[in-house]
Amino acid sequence: MPEILSLTPTHFPDYELIDSGQFMKLERFGRYITIRPEPQAVWDPEQHMKEWEAQAHVKFIPRSSSSGDWRKLKNMPDQWQIEYPLGQSGQVIRFRLGLTSFKHVGIFPEQGVNWDYIKESISQLKTEKPKFLNLFAYTGGASLAARAAGADTTHLDSIRQVVNWANENMQLSELDNIRWLVEDALKYVKREVKRGNKYNGIILDPPAFGHGPTGEKWKLEDNLNEMMKNVLELLDPKEHFLILNAYSLGFSSMILENLVRTKADPSTLQIGELYLKDKFQKRLPLGAFVRYRHT
Repeated sequence: MPEILSLTPTHFPDYELIDSGQFMKLERFGRYITIRPEPQAVWDPEQHMKEWEAQAHVKFIPRSSSSGDWRKLKNMPDQWQIEYPLGQSGQVIRFRLGLTSFKHVGIFPEQGVNWDYIKESISQLKTEKPKFLNLFAYTGGASLAARAAGADTTHLDSIRQVVNWANENMQLSELDNIRWLVEDALKYVKREVKRGNKYNGIILDPPAFGHGPTGEKWKLEDNLNEMMKNVLELLDPKEHFLILNAYSLGFSSMILENLVRTKADPSTLQIGELYLKDKFQKRLPLGAFVRYRHT
């Protein structure tokens, strides 16, 4: 049986989940406090909304299920920066945050757990120049962690503006030479399998729904099995590690385990949930994961 874990970042001074509930969350990113929708927060918050708004700098007001507007409650910039310390290494990676029309600000804080795992896993590899692939890569936290650890890093996302944003984060983090790709992830991994290319580390965090740069459709339950068959073919047989995340209601870590179990090293296989804990000790679940190392 795999080890079952519930994981949350333990050293992220620039982030705090203050309170959560009524399908909302109150968060601090650096100096600024936001109020954003959160579909998993079905319980009641500890504080009243008036207390939230007294603390917050900005609140997201949805216009539809996928977009909305920010209402500023206090003076703050539209863009600002935060940093994340990678494990105990003394290294930091930096992010430019911003108020987007999709309620996101440019970072998923719970992913700090994976950035530390990537840094640690790469440090244990014997391969002189390990290769790392980040699929559905967003603004690049995993790519920055891999590059900071010395890996030859490929970052792939289907949205050019998001890839450009990740490039900004690379420069802020004083890193270089990440390979940027604006591509459909499934098409890319199929081509890489045909080319015979291999990677020592792969992370993928696919959305429930999405589109490739030329209109390709992605639906998690329809496409993930095919995706994982190809991803497993891309792993270097001598040594590798893999992280698969899924933030989708109804997708459990056992589903993810079944997708990788034929190749996974059972002694290192871990499954579970990522979460964030608010100041009142409520745990907000933010996705299932499976991960393992083969060395």
